[in-house]
Amino acid sequence: MPFRDVDPAQFRQLCGHFATGVVIITAAAPDGHPVGMTANSFASVSLEPPLISVNVEHVAEMHGVLLTAKGFVLNILESGQETLSRRFAGNVPQRFDGVGYHMDDRGFLLLDGSLASIACEPLTSFEAGDHTIFIGRVIGGTVSTGRPLLYYRGGYMLAGPA
Repeated sequence: MPFRDVDPAQFRQLCGHFATGVVIITAAAPDGHPVGMTANSFASVSLEPPLISVNVEHVAEMHGVLLTAKGFVLNILESGQETLSRRFAGNVPQRFDGVGYHMDDRGFLLLDGSLASIACEPLTSFEAGDHTIFIGRVIGGTVSTGRPLLYYRGGYMLAGPA
């Protein structure tokens, strides 16, 4: 007897019991304008070479950008950046208006105040259901002090002491 998939509501509930950090993926679109989206589907993949993965839904603007981008950044959010996370998760047309960010000398788009930033060059991608798994090779980054913003059971939480 073949197994059946769980329904989407149960799947969301099951996965929601795993606490994750929150990142905003940033990259420049082909015309140069900044694009960003909130994600909690980031994972380290390999130490040698240093690889990460992030999953992006096919309908997201970021999906098309990552298919052609020369680089992207995972901005790991600090506990005080919940509002920023919500902004980049929603359908705000001008997400970057009033948001502190800068381009580094290599053209990577970094959000101000992030707990850490991980700069990547695209390596490969794989279709997986309604998402694409993007694998990036880590070529740099920065770290700061503070506590991470966490996502758990459909809501934001703060991590314990730094």
